[in-house]
Amino acid sequence: MSDITAAETALYFDDLVVGQRFTSGSRTLTADEIKAFAREFDPQSFHLDEEAARDTFFQGLAASGWHAASIAMSLLVRGGLPIAGGIVGAGGEIAWRKPIRPGDTLHVESEIVSVTPSRSRADRGTVLARSDTINQNGEIVQTFTARLIVPRRPT
Repeated sequence: MSDITAAETALYFDDLVVGQRFTSGSRTLTADEIKAFAREFDPQSFHLDEEAARDTFFQGLAASGWHAASIAMSLLVRGGLPIAGGIVGAGGEIAWRKPIRPGDTLHVESEIVSVTPSRSRADRGTVLARSDTINQNGEIVQTFTARLIVPRRPT
């Protein structure tokens, strides 16, 4: 039996329906990863230093929301939302609901919210997908609702 490639399992606009759900693999974060991301992209004390983070809003070391978004995107691209041609965003809204801590294991659960054919481009449509990033305790730590441009299946 041969392996099914990502291209063979990728879904086109015509394959997607409202209510369809997808679940990604998982990823566990370490304190070193949280700090490394923060040093480069979000150098705030509550992302960089456990001691300094204790007396902040987060009451301990917490991953940057942008780190959470990057991890979620990686999980989606690696199979959590198998869209043909890649995940191409046309806008969206993100909410960070709970801090992400060292040792948290995250996965993403996505649901198709709407499917709208393009009125001007017959080769594509727009899909609204809600993706919840969830920790090992079943808590939603981030929600991202994205408008995606999805190609139709080639004829």
